[in-house]
Amino acid sequence: MTPIPLTSVPNLRDVGGYRTRGGAKVRTGVYFRSTDLSRVTDTDMPLLDGLGIRTVYDLRTADERDAAPDTLPDGARAVALDVLADKGIRSIPAQMLQVIADPMIAERELGGGRAIEYFEGSYRDFVVMPSAVSSYRELFGGLASNDNTPALVHCTTGKDRTGWATAALLLLLGVSEEDVFHDYLLTNELLLPSFAGVFEKFVDAGGDPALLEPVLGVREQYLEVSLAVMREQYGTVERYFSDGLGLDAGVQTLLRERMIAD
Repeated sequence: MTPIPLTSVPNLRDVGGYRTRGGAKVRTGVYFRSTDLSRVTDTDMPLLDGLGIRTVYDLRTADERDAAPDTLPDGARAVALDVLADKGIRSIPAQMLQVIADPMIAERELGGGRAIEYFEGSYRDFVVMPSAVSSYRELFGGLASNDNTPALVHCTTGKDRTGWATAALLLLLGVSEEDVFHDYLLTNELLLPSFAGVFEKFVDAGGDPALLEPVLGVREQYLEVSLAVMREQYGTVERYFSDGLGLDAGVQTLLRERMIAD
């Protein structure tokens, strides 16, 4: 795993480098994850262009894409995959920035443990909701093709929809669950500092910063929910890909060939 220090694209990293159970390594320079690309600066764009990205998989809602369109790296094409299409406007991952702008709204929507409940519900949906299933099917099927990599996968903050995509892929590749959680939790280190001003404004307006922490960061229990639902429904990550996403053993083999270095 290599963080890429673009200040205008926080939480950007190459997920390559993790060891698999067989002792091989996940290839570097193939799969990147990040926040959205709506605020890429002129200074950072050459660095982004230099990654050689061919495909940007955008997991945001249509409203999110319209409100903050990506600035694509040179030579890349965009693939829009609305993971939360079936969830609607009540989805906290899609609406979080509007909710946290007002402490009164935040208290109403997120107080009393409701934020954690929202996210746990979303992480269940990532595994079984039809729009999520179709989105992740297209994502992983695309990654199995030589023509689509190197690829960058993102949502708004690159932590939830992107977090599950990355976790599921790494597990399929044979990366240990310990390393999968390590990669997932790196968001707290790489993303939260970029929200320092948000926390400050929220506190100045009378808000409780504890309300924001489960929204702007990630928690082990969120990913644990997805993994529990996956195992309950399908037993293994391989069966999640085959029976849940409709990606058979042949596609899974191609993914491993694209993503694993001997």
